[in-house]
Amino acid sequence: MYNIQTLNKISSVGTDVFDKSKYAISDTCENPEAIMVRSAKLHDMEFGSNLLAIARAGAGVNNIPVDRCAEEGICVFNTPGANSNAVKELAICALLLSSRKITEAAAWAASLKGTPDAPKTVEGGKAKFAGPEIAGKTLGIIGLGAIGGKIAHAAVALGMKVIGFDPYLSVNAALGLDPKIKVTADINDIYKESDYITIHMPYTAQTKNTIDAEQIAMMKDGVRLINLARGELINSEAVVKAIGEGKVAKYVTDFADDVVLGQENVIVLPHLGASTPESEDNCAIMAAEELIDYIENGNIKNSVNYPNASMAATGTKVCVMHKNVPSIIAKITAAVADGGINIENMVNASKKDYAYTMIDATGAEVTDDVAAKISAVEGVIKVRIIK
Repeated sequence: MYNIQTLNKISSVGTDVFDKSKYAISDTCENPEAIMVRSAKLHDMEFGSNLLAIARAGAGVNNIPVDRCAEEGICVFNTPGANSNAVKELAICALLLSSRKITEAAAWAASLKGTPDAPKTVEGGKAKFAGPEIAGKTLGIIGLGAIGGKIAHAAVALGMKVIGFDPYLSVNAALGLDPKIKVTADINDIYKESDYITIHMPYTAQTKNTIDAEQIAMMKDGVRLINLARGELINSEAVVKAIGEGKVAKYVTDFADDVVLGQENVIVLPHLGASTPESEDNCAIMAAEELIDYIENGNIKNSVNYPNASMAATGTKVCVMHKNVPSIIAKITAAVADGGINIENMVNASKKDYAYTMIDATGAEVTDDVAAKISAVEGVIKVRIIK
């Protein structure tokens, strides 16, 4: 029986994916084989020796100590694309909110309750809430992944011109883009050409403040900015300053901080990007499926700290997490061969400093002694035997 610990409320359609004859799902179990999490912070959490994997029911993994998990042989998964439609819809909403002064107009109309002749007052005061249409304007998208790509297509359908930047755009993703979407290799084109800019990329030390004072200075006067990805991607102080100077017309963000809260021409949302029942269900299902395939088959898909790897085996699977260093594969296979075991098939993949090797072992039993010899190889982090 495998124990799966849930650290947040996880949609039941996700936990129902687990075969209850093999898995026990609980928020209180000790030393679990896997953890399912949404927003709970795990950086100060000590992980038990049994822990094989952590699945984040969502895209961002800032709440998980990814590097420490890699060192401890814990595979960290996320669920890219599962919430993409929810974020796409909110992004389109943000485009309209940034243009049409809808939130301000609604608040003003609500303030008229109890006043005499409110309908006449509304007609007389509506002009101050006029705003431009998005059709015919240029939308710049930083990041054309699962979310950015959907936004690009939706914007084209709404009559916008779209320019996108993504240094990691896959061939398949590029081929799937509407021909009307201009893809640039220079992010500065986004800043210079766009009337609206929306950012959809992961937050790392390298992407922090992707939009700062220097980038804002390149932009058109009256540009409108949208951030539904991570608060740290855009410098709040620089944006608020630019709004005060009239450079930026509007900023819509899904991330509250003291700098942007209460500021004129800033709309702050309470992290609503993936807050739909459909999105939560999709993320939970994908997270559960990732954990099951890894626990039962050793296959990795959508890991953020180990490479994707999968293999169908006719014999016993020997799954080895190890450092991505020279000659280690030879030492691992030598340890297998010393046990009189035939290597029917092998898969090896790497991701930065870490690698994963899967061996289809036949001919002889993979004993605890063989597993111990593999574990003793310098650079090996964790060995799993799946029969």
